[in-house]
Amino acid sequence: MLEMKIQFEKAKELINNALSMERYSLLESEAMALMAIIGVPTPSFHLANSVEEAQKMAEALGYPVVLKIVSPDIIHKSDVGGVKLNILNLGQVSEKFKEIQKNVYEKVPKARIFGIMVQKMFPSATEVAIGALRDKQFGPALMFGLGGIFIEILKDASFRIAPVDKDDALEMIEEIKGYPLLLGYRGSPKLDINAIVDAIVRISELMMNIDEIDQLDLNPILVYPSGLIAVDVRIILSRKAGE
Repeated sequence: MLEMKIQFEKAKELINNALSMERYSLLESEAMALMAIIGVPTPSFHLANSVEEAQKMAEALGYPVVLKIVSPDIIHKSDVGGVKLNILNLGQVSEKFKEIQKNVYEKVPKARIFGIMVQKMFPSATEVAIGALRDKQFGPALMFGLGGIFIEILKDASFRIAPVDKDDALEMIEEIKGYPLLLGYRGSPKLDINAIVDAIVRISELMMNIDEIDQLDLNPILVYPSGLIAVDVRIILSRKAGE
């Protein structure tokens, strides 16, 4: 098992803060911070509340960057035009920042806006996904599969009841039909399967230690020959936790 007691206390503080404001979905900035606490790599990011702030942060992070709306009332950001990718310069930061604001105000006019996330964009790579939910009968359960639309369309995923150790995690990875893609397909390099195993085990530990988490979705996770990065994180809290 992973020795992460101090980190779990920090994670509980972050979650309790959201619950104290009667928020049952973490802001993506909070979800990213939670992943950092447990040791799952995520992109560097900053929250901006103005074009000028976003430009300054983009320059500090280095291009390309991604802009994402941050709101407890918007879970699927792409559906409302709240995500802009591959932004390459100051002018584009200004243009896309204003586009996001316009899109959100038109499509979700009553949404509470906490800012716009300026996030470092990483090179494209093979995408995988790790998910978790708290089943009423079996308790915390984990899912692994190829990322993006592959899980939804191909239904190519494996499942385990937590706790999940390294051997279990490796079995989950090997069970999916897309496993050969991770081993290196037609001359492409083998990807860092050990990093995926580590991430699955850490998510299992998180679900076992923090009952307030009801659902968790890391999709996509970009996997490279060395390391991985979770570029989208969604965490839903249990409404029972707020009672």
